[in-house]
Amino acid sequence: MYFHSQTFQAPADGPRLIVLGAVHGNETCGTQAILRVLDEIAAGSISILRGSVTFVPITNPLAYQHHRRSGDRNLNRNLFPNAQPVEFEDHIANWLCPLLAQHEVLLDLHSFHTDGEPFALIGPLDNNGPLEPFSHAAKEEGLARHLGVQRFVDGWLDTYARGVARRQAMNPEATPAAESDLRYGVGTTEYMRTVGGYGLTLECGQHDDPAAPEVAYRAILNTLAYLGISGEAAPAAVAQAESLRIYEVVDRASDQDTFVKVWRSFDAVQAGELIGTRGSGEDVYAEEGGYILFPNPDAASGQEWFYLAKAVKRI
Repeated sequence: MYFHSQTFQAPADGPRLIVLGAVHGNETCGTQAILRVLDEIAAGSISILRGSVTFVPITNPLAYQHHRRSGDRNLNRNLFPNAQPVEFEDHIANWLCPLLAQHEVLLDLHSFHTDGEPFALIGPLDNNGPLEPFSHAAKEEGLARHLGVQRFVDGWLDTYARGVARRQAMNPEATPAAESDLRYGVGTTEYMRTVGGYGLTLECGQHDDPAAPEVAYRAILNTLAYLGISGEAAPAAVAQAESLRIYEVVDRASDQDTFVKVWRSFDAVQAGELIGTRGSGEDVYAEEGGYILFPNPDAASGQEWFYLAKAVKRI
């Protein structure tokens, strides 16, 4: 098993873009879209005129081979180079992190478990804080507006860090050391920001939605054009936008934890609304009004069960 990327370098200077597919092996829309774009570059219907673009069609080949989310663990958590690699994803990180550092902009193509509308995950506002200092929020927002989707979500890493802290406080002996690190939520885009770049995660739709590869394909073309890499006319910015901020992550305590109904990402919830019931009989409610994100009825014990988000004014 090997890691593979393909880079196109133009004679003229310009941005250095990297596009990832199949960071999770059962999320194949990005792979399909990247292979389609590679064919069109080879055929001459897409030109690379400025800067460079690197494509990684299958970022996690072990997970992809088995058509499952992970190989040995979730690649999109605790993504840092590892001097003593043990799990397969550690070896990926040792290859992928230096590759990301060679670029300025990242587009990471994903899909999600339940039905729902495509959306983009964006990073924090500019800040000098200890968790995720950042200075390219305007660039991320500009690119996000031109991907072809109208829903945008932020607040990932600080919410995840609070969830890690709560998980550790509730059951420190059962929490693996890696999952106790407040940086455990660092994935591809978060790592990209640590090395001076910026990036977006595009959630293109439900895993098996036949429209998801088209969403991914259009986002690649729009990104190439917006950054001036392809020389095509820049796409129009989205006319209407919805911005949400994640404020809570709730773990599944056991395999007996169940939702009260089939939730989809971005279903509205009211303050005090019942979301699920623990195997212990404890009911789980929404503390505030807002939306449910990434509900996963099959989440492993101790892993993310669902997220909650609320509307904000950003994009």
